[in-house]
Amino acid sequence: MSSRILITGGAGFIGSHLSERLLAEGNEVICVDNFFTGARANIEHLFGNPRFEVLRHDVTFPLYVEVDQIYNLACPASPVHYQHDPVQTTKTSVVGAINMLGLAKRLRVPILQASTSEVYGDPAVHPQTEEYWGNVNPIGPRSCYDEGKRAAETLFFDYRRQHDLDIKVIRIFNTYGPRMHPNDGRVVSNFIVQALRGEPITMYGDGSQTRSFCYVDDLVDGMVRLMGTGHDVTGPINVGNPGEFTMLELAQAVLEITGSRSSIEYRPLPQDDPRQRQPDITRARRELGWEPTVALASGLQSTVDYFRHALAA
Repeated sequence: MSSRILITGGAGFIGSHLSERLLAEGNEVICVDNFFTGARANIEHLFGNPRFEVLRHDVTFPLYVEVDQIYNLACPASPVHYQHDPVQTTKTSVVGAINMLGLAKRLRVPILQASTSEVYGDPAVHPQTEEYWGNVNPIGPRSCYDEGKRAAETLFFDYRRQHDLDIKVIRIFNTYGPRMHPNDGRVVSNFIVQALRGEPITMYGDGSQTRSFCYVDDLVDGMVRLMGTGHDVTGPINVGNPGEFTMLELAQAVLEITGSRSSIEYRPLPQDDPRQRQPDITRARRELGWEPTVALASGLQSTVDYFRHALAA
């Protein structure tokens, strides 16, 4: 049976892929975005679908629609964008969560919060399990995003305790794929764009810091699976790829796929930049039957193909 589904941040990198997946399953999708980091180009190919609707709206203001499910993805997710207006970033996470939770409460529908591995900060525990409370600097330049997402999780669980709301909290680890913003400062898009342009690849730190990269299709599958669970499954659930790569290994993989001769240029590590990030996905395997299926080389090839086309346009 098809559902009417609201996606906040639906024109963003992840939101556009989620919109595609839910439409392909026969659902109606209402895409809500203020287009600060989302782009019409990400969803233009869906405009002809009669089951797809777009609303330009900022989630810091209430929204009144009738839907069966809510995916709350609205919030700039890269340091370049979320530090541009840090007060607005925190408001989007916190006030946006309050508004969407209020809507879910009124409609008595399930709501999924796109949380983040950033709630773990620069982790002192490795790999990170959902029980780990994190190591976050509450007054640093990244805290508008980290603490905003932590506060949003608090609100979700308080709405659960206070109103028995059907909540789902997913903690997203580094995700990459087509439709990433070329100037978002994230390492995958940075490396690919620099390699394709023949510019030096910017390496912060000595390149030994690690990340775990999950292809966007795998992430979307985890989100849909979590939304499909019963009332008793709330999360938080880590969704990411437990395969860990150093920044140097990533740079070398990008250079190999692009055939670029770019050099590597080393710069100081930014403040509060985590040195290690790797999800423990035991809970995702157990409760969702989920694990990533797209290998880094395959996912990078698709992402490089996308950027090669986008930069040539």
